[in-house]
Amino acid sequence: MIPWVRLDAVQQDDGPELRLMQRGTEFSIMLGTNELMNSRLSGSEQALASLACARLAGRGPVRMLIGGLGMGFTLRAALAELPADAHVTVAELVPEVIGWARGPMAELFGGCLDDPRVELLAADVGAPIRAATGAWDAILLDVDNGPDGLSRSGNDALYSPQGLAAAFRALKPGGVFSVWSSAPDPAFTRRLGRAGFAASEVPTRASTKKRGARHMIWMAVKP
Repeated sequence: MIPWVRLDAVQQDDGPELRLMQRGTEFSIMLGTNELMNSRLSGSEQALASLACARLAGRGPVRMLIGGLGMGFTLRAALAELPADAHVTVAELVPEVIGWARGPMAELFGGCLDDPRVELLAADVGAPIRAATGAWDAILLDVDNGPDGLSRSGNDALYSPQGLAAAFRALKPGGVFSVWSSAPDPAFTRRLGRAGFAASEVPTRASTKKRGARHMIWMAVKP
């Protein structure tokens, strides 16, 4: 068995240590004792983008905001489905994660950060959400293990009534607010409805081989 090697670590101000691990060609991003993502399990992160893109089919030049760079699964899936006139902004709060994407995990990213449709922001995704009114066709969030602020307590604001109201304002009519989670959360579904969204829950396999753990994706549409 090939042992895991710690490539880098980041001590966050309001959360556990974030670590990049490697075992052969496999990568893992750990938060304390929790695995946030693994390069072998990309199914649900890809679905986060593909479900949103399917809902946006036929719209004009799409402006998409992705919160959380991770291992680039969501970004690559979006770029594979969006036309040449789309614009995708990725907001990543942790600078080291951007460094990992351009360094140890560069092969995994496959040059997608250099796609002319991509703008990469080293920022909290809440900032471009709060700054916008009717600007985005889609907002995709994969910044935590779900709407509970596991990675950092500051993420709670994104899923609060105030955060959902900001996302609602930031979207164009018919726009999509899509959220990834490792598990269901009925209370969050109700909050989406109270914020004005038409929300549905989409259970999705973690693996692209359609087996193993199920994750949850919320598809919430602004009427």
